[in-house]
Amino acid sequence: MARIELKDVRKEYGAVIAVKHLDLTIEEGEFLVLVGPSGCGKTTTLRMLAGFEDPTLGEITMDGIVVNDLEPRERGIGMVFQSHALFPHKTVYQNIEFGLRMQKVPADERRRQVAEVAKLVHITPLLDKMPGQCSGGESQRVALARTLITGPSTFLLDEPLSSLDAKLRRELRAECGRLHEQLKKTFIYVTHDQEEAMTLADRIIVMRDGEIEQEGTPMDIYSNPSSYFVADFFGSPSMNLLEGKITHSGSKAHFKNKMVSKDLPKKAPAGTGTLGIRPEHIMVGGKDPAMKGKISLIEPLGKDTLLYFETKEERPLIALVEGFEVEGFEVEKFKVGDVVPLSFPPKQIYLFGSDGKRI
Repeated sequence: MARIELKDVRKEYGAVIAVKHLDLTIEEGEFLVLVGPSGCGKTTTLRMLAGFEDPTLGEITMDGIVVNDLEPRERGIGMVFQSHALFPHKTVYQNIEFGLRMQKVPADERRRQVAEVAKLVHITPLLDKMPGQCSGGESQRVALARTLITGPSTFLLDEPLSSLDAKLRRELRAECGRLHEQLKKTFIYVTHDQEEAMTLADRIIVMRDGEIEQEGTPMDIYSNPSSYFVADFFGSPSMNLLEGKITHSGSKAHFKNKMVSKDLPKKAPAGTGTLGIRPEHIMVGGKDPAMKGKISLIEPLGKDTLLYFETKEERPLIALVEGFEVEGFEVEKFKVGDVVPLSFPPKQIYLFGSDGKRI
């Protein structure tokens, strides 16, 4: 296994700066997820680790050895791409054994290793098929097997599930987690899907405009977002974010906009600010309602229900109601157009300043 360090790494493409002075340490055996919107620098970072791109500045080390000038094959890494990149004219078996064949591994040993890795990723019945006969999920398993068989110390995965449908993504997401647990190797996984990041990662790096916006465990990122950007990015549905004014009255701070009026749990600087609250924390009813909301859409999810409320903002306020009854209201009797009181528990409120940073 390898401990990887990026020290003051920067990547420029002409006038475009893809990665800005990145400092990052990846521990042995860690499952690290780089997450962020398109163009934030996460794939460029992965490609520099793999050796496909050279950093403009800075240093990449693996187990204390500088690898900036090493070829990809000399770094002990395996990469799984968004596109499966299988040889269409070779069988699944031939695709998987290709790396071993290039290493001149004897045929008997190749057969043994292919059988072993095919069993590991549950594709033994596919070995005689051509890639064109495999589904998307099967092809991605073959791509995983082809990387696994070379025995890398570190696995780099570049949005490997993004082209699959939701059910397959869930299945293969679980497969990636199982493989990491079984192999005890370092996994570095790039995605723009915050749900993938939350379910897979030991640690998440949130990137924005070529820099690290926040890093931490999944629950750190979810429960303690450091900025408006992170709060908005994580959560499904994402956090409700309402712009307004923060004023002071004596020792108390108060938030107010066209719909919401709420005393704040702590002193906050006066001026423009944003109040955030996650959909699951909004209480329908309650003794101290912050606002009254008019229902514009109801989405039943089975046990839970999403209620959308009209606001003066560009997007609606969303409340997630758990169960079938809240504060005397029967959820199934809610109708579009109903006006209901909404309470914001003080301990569940987030505040962000005009600079987007958490207050």
